[in-house]
Amino acid sequence: MSLEVKVHDAQMVILRELLFHPSVSFAKLQKITGMTSDHFNFHLQKLIELKLVEKVSRGTYSLSPRGKEYANKLDTDSNTVERQPKTAVILAIERLKKDGTKEYLFQERLKQPYFGFWGFATGKVRWGETITQTAERELLEETGLLANHRVAGVYHELVYQQETGEQLEDKIFFVVHCTNTKGKLLEAFEGGRNRWMTREEALAQSKIFTSFDIEIDIVTSDETFIERRVEYTKDLF
Repeated sequence: MSLEVKVHDAQMVILRELLFHPSVSFAKLQKITGMTSDHFNFHLQKLIELKLVEKVSRGTYSLSPRGKEYANKLDTDSNTVERQPKTAVILAIERLKKDGTKEYLFQERLKQPYFGFWGFATGKVRWGETITQTAERELLEETGLLANHRVAGVYHELVYQQETGEQLEDKIFFVVHCTNTKGKLLEAFEGGRNRWMTREEALAQSKIFTSFDIEIDIVTSDETFIERRVEYTKDLF
């Protein structure tokens, strides 16, 4: 569920002023916006309806707890909400076959962006979830499996379009190493399909994520934090 709210430019001005004061009077806030009393009151009441602002005494207003969290994301020079990196988990799911061969569970992504790419299963961290809870939920939803798991490290990826240099994504992944899997594998679902493969078999696929080796390195080495800029052409993204 999205928790973001859309706020008018005039309301941003009110939030910015309240960000720097414990409370502000109606008259002072109105003067800052330059609006008529009726026009200003309309926007102030909208902020109260959104539970971003609350009345603390007669004619005096302050940010609510929700409003403080929202206003704290403002770029105070431009009065706009700053974009935040996506936070997600990467599930490096491993098993050993009877002959000692190590396999990982790879997922072919069958939705945009990155349609047709192979990599580890991923999933966004939901509001209020711990990283462990996200890993457990995504593991079951994406693969149908249960497993022992540990957070092996963090991977920060900045994605750019190769042709234009435009930044497309900013993602922070918690790499979760999963072992001792149990349950019946979900081989296909809307948006993807799963397959056990060795590292070499996965590398032989026509489309693999550029972060493939990084994620395995975090799981198999002492390296716990990696940042990288990557580029994709328009037709591959």
